[in-house]
Amino acid sequence: MMRLIDYLKNPPIIVRYLEAGAIAALVNLSTLYFLTGVFGFWYLFSSTAALIVSLAVSFLLQKFLTYRDFRKTNTVVLRQIVLYLFLNFINLELNIFFVYLLVERAEIWYMAAQVISALLIACWSFVIYQKVVFRQEVDKHAIT
Repeated sequence: MMRLIDYLKNPPIIVRYLEAGAIAALVNLSTLYFLTGVFGFWYLFSSTAALIVSLAVSFLLQKFLTYRDFRKTNTVVLRQIVLYLFLNFINLELNIFFVYLLVERAEIWYMAAQVISALLIACWSFVIYQKVVFRQEVDKHAIT
């Protein structure tokens, strides 16, 4: 059984993913609220802007906190950024679609719609990040 101190030093990957996601979600929701609630921008514009701002925060947190990937070679980082941006371009489209449906069709408050959309997207992104974006290459030539 894992001792508490060991657990706190090295939490399971899902806990680290949730921590990073919670921080990125806070950035996302704060930006959304600030743009729509304070400045009066249209909720879909604000939702899009909030997602973009939180992408930078999320990439750094996922790379370094969740997956503890400290590789910094140009090819690795460029590959990760391209894959991350591609995945998140798809996520952006899904986010707009989900928020629109929830607000316009289900008549859910735009902030709640954003939370629901973010949770749906987070579930499938976890798998893609782990299996594709931040996948640790195994050196086939290494002596084991």
